[in-house]
Amino acid sequence: MRLSAFSDYSLRVLMLLGANTDRLVTIAEIARIHGISENHLTKVVHQLGRGGFIETLRGKGGGMRLARPPHRIVLGEVLRQTETDFSLVECFTTDSHCQIEAGCQLKPILGEAMAAMLRVVDRYTLADTLRPPLDTRALVRMVPSRHTTEGDE
Repeated sequence: MRLSAFSDYSLRVLMLLGANTDRLVTIAEIARIHGISENHLTKVVHQLGRGGFIETLRGKGGGMRLARPPHRIVLGEVLRQTETDFSLVECFTTDSHCQIEAGCQLKPILGEAMAAMLRVVDRYTLADTLRPPLDTRALVRMVPSRHTTEGDE
């Protein structure tokens, strides 16, 4: 099982926002910290906003923040919003052409595994990802703020 880059980036955005609840964070900051394209992050942020996970503020001094406290953002809910395909193998798709599907026992086994994974991530919230030893606040402190110019350093 592997999550899409979109889900990975979505979780990274949420973690960074969760570690910075005292201020707005910009797409440019996140792109710089994680080495991710701003274009791709814009799509991620849009989807997270539509899902009610973040709020965005436009204009000068704008940015984004969590729309709810980290302990109210369930990781399973995020993944269900950001993953477009939980099809582990072809027989999970609606247009399957698998020749052995009718008598194959792999589909129910993998279906059980997927359900187990979702049950696990449903037990955790964004707040759980922000506890040490993974503390993204340390990472953010290493990156100059968006208001710092090269001459200020």
